[in-house]
Amino acid sequence: MGASAGGAGTGLAGRRVLLCVTGGIAAYKAVELARRLGDAGAQVQVAMTEAATRFVGAQTFQAVTHRAVRTSLWDASAEAAMGHLELARWAQQVVVAPATADAIAKLAHGFADDLVATLCLATEAPIAIAPAMNHRMWRHPATQANVATLRSRGVQVIGPEDGPLAEGESGPGRLSEPEDIVAALAASAGGGAGHA
Repeated sequence: MGASAGGAGTGLAGRRVLLCVTGGIAAYKAVELARRLGDAGAQVQVAMTEAATRFVGAQTFQAVTHRAVRTSLWDASAEAAMGHLELARWAQQVVVAPATADAIAKLAHGFADDLVATLCLATEAPIAIAPAMNHRMWRHPATQANVATLRSRGVQVIGPEDGPLAEGESGPGRLSEPEDIVAALAASAGGGAGHA
């Protein structure tokens, strides 16, 4: 399993991390990831897809990060100043966790139809994804091709792990543990940028 957040924290101290949460059951683990990133010294800002808000509320992330959570491109107050572009420029690291098959496909093909996809397309910060989905979806040739495309662009892929899945099956597709994601991000901090 993983390194402790305290041990991994040196590479993340003071780093501005944009945590993008997409709509899978593993979204609940992103709350712990946000907390561990903060414990490692990162400044954490959360952006969520609409689907992610069906699994965990924005207020939960706000309580953990002490920052307002962004959930829409259509937030009039944030977008009056093109807030999605400001947020994309603010980030020194982007991590999409959980990264669903849908989110991975959007990133691989340059879609910008929601806040998370737009942020990933607009940022120059390194991007990491932590996939989480059913093992059949993970193994599907389309998903594997999309992941290969992202890797070829320098996107860091953290996981997925092999183990029990939410629907009662088992196999690759389980979100990596939050401490392992933090350790992977800390290890790669200061490396080259990967863009979706």
